[in-house]
Amino acid sequence: MEIQIGSRTIGDQHPTYFIADIAANHDGDLERAKLLIRLAKEAGAHAAKFQNFQAAKIVSDYGFRTMTGQMSHQANWKKSVFEVYQDASVPLDWSPILKEYCQKLDIEYFSSPYDFESIDKLDAYMPAYKVGSGDINWLESLERMASKGKPVLLATGASDIGEVQHAVEFIQKINKQLILMQCNTNYTASLENFKSIHLNVLKTYALMFPEVILGLSDHTPGHATVLGAVALGARVIEKHFTDDNNRVGPDHKFAMNPMSWADMVENTRQLERALGSTKKFVAENEQDTVIVQRRCVRAHGDIKAGEVITREMLDVLRPATPGAIRPDHIQSVLGTHAIKDIPAGKELRWTDLGD
Repeated sequence: MEIQIGSRTIGDQHPTYFIADIAANHDGDLERAKLLIRLAKEAGAHAAKFQNFQAAKIVSDYGFRTMTGQMSHQANWKKSVFEVYQDASVPLDWSPILKEYCQKLDIEYFSSPYDFESIDKLDAYMPAYKVGSGDINWLESLERMASKGKPVLLATGASDIGEVQHAVEFIQKINKQLILMQCNTNYTASLENFKSIHLNVLKTYALMFPEVILGLSDHTPGHATVLGAVALGARVIEKHFTDDNNRVGPDHKFAMNPMSWADMVENTRQLERALGSTKKFVAENEQDTVIVQRRCVRAHGDIKAGEVITREMLDVLRPATPGAIRPDHIQSVLGTHAIKDIPAGKELRWTDLGD
């Protein structure tokens, strides 16, 4: 399975595709958004992703105000949930500007749209659609995005396997270009979150949905989850991106910065090279060690022509001189006789022996 996003092909035989989720880290400033795009490109990202929503079309001010306490990461917000979403929104009229800037830098631009208007208006600018985990069971939205005929990236945080299966099958009836992303939607940056990542779910996805490309949308610090996901078959990685983790805002704390992002990409490229082939063979750089670390059959002492070979007359020692008798054939040597003198320490060859 291969999927094309812009100029890049994504699939098992291609390098991991990195998406820098700038999300709310633009802090309401278009020039900051451009800065983060440039920094993401320089750090090795293939795509800069935003989130397009209008506060009134994604959250209920009444609903959150009447909840008994805020939950998870939202408990630390200084403003109401509605106000935070208002501040974090990306104006739709930024879309052509961000798209043009991304084209100039040779990095893809796309977004997670969270309402019908955003889905439709973004279509002219995006090579793919990202579905946020929270909308996995909003079938109207899935249908609208999938119907655009572009690749769909589906995050699966805070969902069970039944919900994932329903969403995958629903999307694939409309659009086969699907990237299925394991995700944990706790944004607290706590190290305790590692026990809730469950990367092995990627194995389940690979078995249940062999026709999709796997990915990871991640919010943990460091590189462990990314490297583990790539080792398990993920070919798309999405992480939040900022220039400064100390800035005030909902997404800065758990985001990657330019230095950690560049390290992540380099570590992943090293891992990809290390994963290599599924076939087991003597690698090119091991050819010499086959000789110097392997053993062969050697004469323990001088062996005279005509002597019958016994086990006591043999050593099994390094190096394994090319053409020498291998240790696993030593039993076949016993009972033969030397047809010429063999000095102590010399390797035995079949041409030295007779029945």
